Amino acid sequence: MLPEDPQERARTIAAFMSRHDQLAVSFGMEILEVRPGFARVKMKVTSSMLNAVKLCHGGAIFSLADFAFAVASNSYGQVAVALSAHINYPAPAKEGDELLATAREISRTRRTGLYQVEVRRQDETLVALFTGNVFLRQDTLADWMFKNTSDDK
Repeated sequence: MLPEDPQERARTIAAFMSRHDQLAVSFGMEILEVRPGFARVKMKVTSSMLNAVKLCHGGAIFSLADFAFAVASNSYGQVAVALSAHINYPAPAKEGDELLATAREISRTRRTGLYQVEVRRQDETLVALFTGNVFLRQDTLADWMFKNTSDDK
């Protein structure tokens, strides 16, 4: 069972997601902060994330924003799955840059949620602006988490 305290619940869910989201694990993403409807995640740009002109691939930046979006939208314990996402890239990132994605809930209803994620370099330059919509399913993340605890052993 998940903790009743909303902040503790968000932390428990974030810890589960940081262990079980294989793309986030392989990209070295780290959740720095989480609370209901909010997440802050960092990632260092490595050589394996570069495109042909030695800039961080848009897909890697999108993945960081998408993971922060997932953590924020699932932080209440109800399963949230993406319906749509859009991203703009106003500035590039390069190898060695540390990117920080900050996801904020804009709106949440009984069935949907709208989130905005800013991805910034260590110098505060905006690298990407992501918006995403989620569908809130009827099942809870706790039910799914505890069915799969044997994966942790």
